[in-house]
Amino acid sequence: MEELLSAEDPEPSDRSPAGPLYVPVRPGPRGCAARLFRTPLGDRTAVGFTSERRLTTTLGAGQAWIRLAEPALRALAAPLGAVTVTIDPLFTAPPPGPAGPAPAVLEAALTAPAQRVGREKSRR
Repeated sequence: MEELLSAEDPEPSDRSPAGPLYVPVRPGPRGCAARLFRTPLGDRTAVGFTSERRLTTTLGAGQAWIRLAEPALRALAAPLGAVTVTIDPLFTAPPPGPAGPAPAVLEAALTAPAQRVGREKSRR
């Protein structure tokens, strides 16, 4: 397929977003650090959103963010093993919460006397 080279192309062949992205960050030892995520296959990926509304819809209103251009986000994430950038993901898994008390069933299983699993040979 031939790639269009016209400067007046209404829909450019390159699908990268125009302008800076809204990049989720977390507090770090020297300011803030870009949050990295995992793809459904487990690969690390950097994430950027094309609008603040999309970021807050996906990650919540309390998520801190900075503005970065896509090439800058790639350069920042590549040394950390994230070679892909995901733009506007539709959903994410919730962050892990603090460990609470074990459920009652698990507690009962942990305190019950050990039981043998399997069949014993019958004595005749």
